[in-house]
Amino acid sequence: MLTDITLGQYFPGNSYLHRLDPRMKIMGTMIFIFSVFLANEPFSYAVLAAFIAFTYALSRLSVQTMVKSLKPLWGIIIFTFAVHVFTTPGKELWTYGWIHITEDGIYRGFFMTLRLVYLIVFSSLLTYTTSPIVLTDGIEHLLSPFKRFGVPAHELAMMMTIAMRFIPTLLEETGRIMKAQTARGANFTSGNLWQRGKNMVPLLVPLFISAFRRADDLATAMEARCYRGGEGRTRLHELAYSRRDGVAFFGIVVLTLILAVLRWVLPIRTILLTVSRLLIRCRIPRWPLSFSTIFRAL
Repeated sequence: MLTDITLGQYFPGNSYLHRLDPRMKIMGTMIFIFSVFLANEPFSYAVLAAFIAFTYALSRLSVQTMVKSLKPLWGIIIFTFAVHVFTTPGKELWTYGWIHITEDGIYRGFFMTLRLVYLIVFSSLLTYTTSPIVLTDGIEHLLSPFKRFGVPAHELAMMMTIAMRFIPTLLEETGRIMKAQTARGANFTSGNLWQRGKNMVPLLVPLFISAFRRADDLATAMEARCYRGGEGRTRLHELAYSRRDGVAFFGIVVLTLILAVLRWVLPIRTILLTVSRLLIRCRIPRWPLSFSTIFRAL
């Protein structure tokens, strides 16, 4: 159901990640996104998987929550895998007409899909462990240097945070409207694609009306509280970096350096081949699975 979608939700807690400065979490997420694109071999992806598992353990969030973060984007994930499987040239494994499935396509599709999954799962931690108000302050602080160029930092941060905050609200409203329309005889699951599209009209119209009503109520509430933008506003809790933020930043930088070393300095492929050659030269009896065999399997 739509209530199982956790996109944009905040889960209150007192874990290590919950207590991090929001600016640190935003910068760490951006660095991690860059780090994901450094991975180019199975061992690098295993390092990323271990790091994500460690961060979720620090956040004290369940595995079920991590899986739910992928639910809204499962279509994009499957599409990404299919595009690489059917369009990548290489050694053909199966052919039917114009459809060609290659070994390189499956390999590249799997790891590109894994890369997308890593991005979604780790980025979801930002909203899972950061309240909307604190997230707004963090985004505004990071955008504040661009104010001298005319960038409305506070307004941009407010808009992004409100948009993320209303995602779970609109999903809940959608589920409520679907139940009401189903009770009146509407069917959203049967029929062909065209019929399903027509059946969505009774759902979309009240959803848009409800969204505009909520936006108008929010604007009225902000005006009633004399909201006039970010200039001259004070905060109850000022943001300040602590030692735990430095440790977290050091950890994400170390991850990036490890992936960079594995990509450009010491590729795991070269290490396995070198060790295998040394074992052969020293005439050490081969194991049942040699390093070269493991390398070919990877």
